[in-house]
Amino acid sequence: MQHTDGAAIKIEHLTAGYGATPVLSEISATIPRGQITAIVGPNGSGKSTLLGVLAGTVPTQSGTVHRSTTQRPAFVMQHTAIPPTLPLTVGETVAMGRWAHRGPWRRLTREDRAIARACLERMDLTALASRRLDTLSGGQRQRTLLAQALAQQSDLLLLDEPATGLDAASQAAISDAVAEVSAAGVTVVQATHDLAEADKAEHCLLLGEGRLIAAGQPGEVVVRS
Repeated sequence: MQHTDGAAIKIEHLTAGYGATPVLSEISATIPRGQITAIVGPNGSGKSTLLGVLAGTVPTQSGTVHRSTTQRPAFVMQHTAIPPTLPLTVGETVAMGRWAHRGPWRRLTREDRAIARACLERMDLTALASRRLDTLSGGQRQRTLLAQALAQQSDLLLLDEPATGLDAASQAAISDAVAEVSAAGVTVVQATHDLAEADKAEHCLLLGEGRLIAAGQPGEVVVRS
């Protein structure tokens, strides 16, 4: 698999968190371009916070994050973070991925709708397009959120524990889609506690108590986690 050389993201001496108490302290790391980077570590180690910094939703307290990606990141949260009563259908949720290009109050173009339909099909959701999110299984909701992110067509895809608690078929569908977009040149960063999933990545960051413990090939890093 051919990838562009170089770094998509360079993190230097990053301290970040919520309020006065930092969750991450003095993190320095490189995210390679066009590859899958897994962020691993125990609960509370700062995985979600680091993803939030990369997504722009968590402020940095000190240090810098240099991104050479050119588009707004596509961020896939855990399906449990979405309010179950949100009155949206699967089709509407995926089409929202195009708002990054149009703005929420602009009409979507024919091309936007075609992209959204293709992403529904890619995640095997076409038959569920008119179903409300609150009628879906966890796996179906998570595939919907990934389809929405794919519809953004960003060059940086961020995923927070995307396969946690899902059935095997949904886990496989998400893993396959992530591998496909990476092969197409998208930089993927995913937080995971699934060491088998981390082992499929090309690069790995191990966090512990808000600090970077190790970085490198998953086979070397995961052994230490």
